[in-house]
Amino acid sequence: MELIISLLTGAVGGNLAGAILKKFSMGTLWNSIVGILGGGLGAQLLGMLGIDLSGIIGSIAGGTVGGGVLMAIIGVIKNSMKK
Repeated sequence: MELIISLLTGAVGGNLAGAILKKFSMGTLWNSIVGILGGGLGAQLLGMLGIDLSGIIGSIAGGTVGGGVLMAIIGVIKNSMKK
């Protein structure tokens, strides 16, 4: 259940980052896909580091931050490859 929450909040985080960082946005679909991947990675990293932010709240935080960060990183790479 926590993984599903991380993936969903990752999609939200990716789209929030896309809305805030319009220069790096890749559109709603790709922001969501990259956010889902980032949300899953964020949840896994928190688990491997042994950080437990009380279940669902930790999943929401890790998913949102992971999704937003990965979307921003991919957006920066995509924009730098255009040049």
